Parts: sequence; C-alpha cells; structure tokens
Amino acid sequence: MVQIGNFFFKYRNFLFIFLYLALFIPSSPVFSEAALGPDYYLYPLIIGLVVTVLGQLIRGATIALAYIVRGGKDKKVYANTLVITGIFAHCRNPLYVGNILMLVGVGILVNSLLYLVVFIPLFLFIYQAIVLAEEHFLRNKFGSEFDAYTRRVHRWLINPIGLGKTISGMHFSWKRWLMREYNTQVVWLLCIAVILVFKYTHWSWDMAARNTWFVVTVLVLACYYGTIRYLKKSGTWKKV
Repeated sequence: MVQIGNFFFKYRNFLFIFLYLALFIPSSPVFSEAALGPDYYLYPLIIGLVVTVLGQLIRGATIALAYIVRGGKDKKVYANTLVITGIFAHCRNPLYVGNILMLVGVGILVNSLLYLVVFIPLFLFIYQAIVLAEEHFLRNKFGSEFDAYTRRVHRWLINPIGLGKTISGMHFSWKRWLMREYNTQVVWLLCIAVILVFKYTHWSWDMAARNTWFVVTVLVLACYYGTIRYLKKSGTWKKV
C-alpha cells in the first residue's frame, strides 16, 4: 500500500481533474421522481450543497489556523515539520477529509449513483494508500513524536471535543485561506455552477437564460481568480 500511495501522491493533482470529469458520466439517479415525487431534486440539491460546502469549510479552517508549509517535494512525500496544532490537533488528515466531503457533496448534487458507488470508493482507496505512504515517511522522520500523535488523534475522524476552544484560541488567517485555496475554490465552484445551470432543468429557465447565468458565473470566478492571483504574485498580500 505504501508503494501504491507513493505512486498516486506523485499524480494526486491529476486525480481531481479525473474525478470532476467523472461527475458527468451518465448514471442512474440516487434520488428519483418515482420514489420521492416531483420535488425529488430538492434532496440532492440541499444535501449535496451542505456536504460539499462543509468540506470546503473544513479545508478553510485547517489552512487558516495551522497549515503544512510543504506537503511534498519533487513529487514525493515530504514534510519539514510535524504539524499537530489547529485542526490537526483533532484529526490527522483534515485537508483530505475536506476533499472527500467536497467530492461526495458534488456527487450527491449531480445525483449520480455511479459516482457515489464506484468513483468515491476508488477515491477513498487511493487516499488511504496516500495517507499510509505519508505516515510511513513521518514515522521514519519524527519517530516517537509521530507515534504519540497517532495515539492521540484519529486518522480520519474529527474529534469535536475542544474544537471550539482550539479555533477561538488561534489566529484565523483568511488571507492565507484565500492565497492557498483560490485554485481549488475556483475549480470547485465552476463544477457546482455547471451542475446547477445545466443539470438542474427543473426550473423554468430557457437555454438562453442558462447560458447567460453560466457566462456571468464564469466572469465572476475569473475576476476572483485574477484578483487573488495578482495580490499574491505582486506581493500586495505577503505570504502567510
């Protein structure tokens, strides 16, 4: 599993491109009109948005409170410090938990049974392998310190005990959240926009209105992306 994890760690960014594209493979629905009535689409809409937004909020809190300076080097597992503060004091892999929830949420939102029963389990297998590879590295580098950390904190489950105190007792850097996360946010929001505009045909929008809303959304996201990128690259926002 460690070798499998090292392989997928190298190509982990491409994994998300594949998973977002897989959302649009034709599939049987999870929620159907036959079972739930004419308003069936509200179930995937509400549940999907809640789950996927929760995933982004977990990522945001993790990055804004205590962030791993380097999670990889030369496409290999690497870390120069063992981060055990912030959300990492409650879960060993909060960023990955956030990613999982974001993808499960959009899978529910697109109402794809195929995505949830095939691609999400495949994604979880790959993530488990990556985590085992990372833990192998961390155990070799940090030894007993990492072992003690694993005994205190669960690999996947976020322990809510003391979470409020942790968050209130640390500085929340929203600039770091935006600087580190704007690429992920734009791709994620664009995917949601495509699903809502072109998959949810239950509202009385004609195609012209859908196209207009989509173009407006793309322009807003492009402005957001360009603004954050400029602030970051120009040094207006210093690295935090």
